[in-house]
Amino acid sequence: MDRRAFLAGGAVLLAGCGMGSDRAPAAPVPLTPACDDGDDPTPPQTEGPFYTPSSPQRNNLLSDGVAGTPLTLVGAVLTTACEPVAGALLDFWQADDSGEYDNEGYRLRGHQFAGGDGRFRLDTIVPGLYPGRTRHLHVKVQAPNGPVLTTQLYFPGEPANDQDGIYSPELLMGVTQGERGQDATFAFVVET
Repeated sequence: MDRRAFLAGGAVLLAGCGMGSDRAPAAPVPLTPACDDGDDPTPPQTEGPFYTPSSPQRNNLLSDGVAGTPLTLVGAVLTTACEPVAGALLDFWQADDSGEYDNEGYRLRGHQFAGGDGRFRLDTIVPGLYPGRTRHLHVKVQAPNGPVLTTQLYFPGEPANDQDGIYSPELLMGVTQGERGQDATFAFVVET
C-alpha cells in the first residue's frame, strides 16, 4: 500500500500487524498483545457501573455540544492469528471532559461495526478525570457470533495510571499530538 492510499483510507496498516494514524504515518504500535503466534487475546477488564445498552450506531461522539480535546482513535479488530475481523461490533462509552458520565442518555456513547478489513475509527474527546480513576475509554468488542470482550483503553504518561488499581499497561493506546487534538491507535485481538 502506498502512502497516499494509506492516508486516504488506511486507519491501520495490517501488513506485519503494524499500525498508524489515518492522518499521518506513525511509527508502528505493537499489538496488545502481539498476535503473530497465537498469543492470548486483549485482556478483559470490568465494565464498570456506567454501561448503558442499546447505544446509537455512530463513530462520531462529538455531537450534542460536547466540549474537550478532540481524540481520534483508529485501529483494527484482529484474531489471535492476526487476521482482520470483518463486521466486529465495537461499543464505546466514556466520561466527558469534566469526568462525568451521561447516565440518562447517550452522550459520549455509541457503537459501530468494523469494516471488511477489521478497521474502525472513533471521533470523540479525551475523557476527564474523576476520583480514583485515570483517563480511560470503555469498550465492548465482539466478533460476529463470538464472545464479548469488555475492556478499557488507557493513555500513556498519565500521572494517575500508577495509582489506578484497574489500570493495565497492556491496554495503553499509542497516542500522538495531532493537528486538531490527539490521535490514538489500538488493535483489539479477540476470540472468534
